[in-house]
Amino acid sequence: MKWIATTVRILFLALFLFITLTGNMMLWLGFFGISLLAAIIFGRLYCGYACPMNTVMIPVEWLSKKLHLQRDVTPKLLKKGIFPWVFLVISVAIMLLSKKMLHINLPVLMIWFAVSILVTLIYRPDVFHNLICPFGALQKTFGRFAIFSKKVDESACIGCKLCEKVCPSKAIIVGSENKKAFITTELCHQCTNCTDVCPTAAISYTKRK
Repeated sequence: MKWIATTVRILFLALFLFITLTGNMMLWLGFFGISLLAAIIFGRLYCGYACPMNTVMIPVEWLSKKLHLQRDVTPKLLKKGIFPWVFLVISVAIMLLSKKMLHINLPVLMIWFAVSILVTLIYRPDVFHNLICPFGALQKTFGRFAIFSKKVDESACIGCKLCEKVCPSKAIIVGSENKKAFITTELCHQCTNCTDVCPTAAISYTKRK
């Protein structure tokens, strides 16, 4: 499953770069809008497979760890959780004003592409995913109502925390009391990281109650 997920991500990254180079960014934004509606049913599949920022952040995180650059802390200023929405408003304003006043389409998505790389060189990927990314804020809002999502079978879970360690968005937490993993749907990217490492196959993509 891992190689399939990687292939899908690379294909979407290539599509994003092609659309960017041809100057059709509105096409990608339209695709993103459709993904928000899809998130209501299938969860944040966009974040896990189609988002170009997430795709690049994966090797960047690996490199950061190899170079011992990554810090296992979360900036206190970001913990308030309002910055993704602030950045979203600023991004939309920049796109609209640049189009109206300067008659150009500023590459806002490419700017965020660069920001995601710089942040991931220093901090864990969940810092950008949950506390900075303006597009993630929208996906989080719509994904909260997902009909289908990753779910943990508590009867099979042994509380090994392997899933917790590989989750890029810290959507999985093993409870300190019951020693069972729990997935927060609105944070889950619906990727295969947790299912790939679970020794008891306790995690599956299924319909939520």
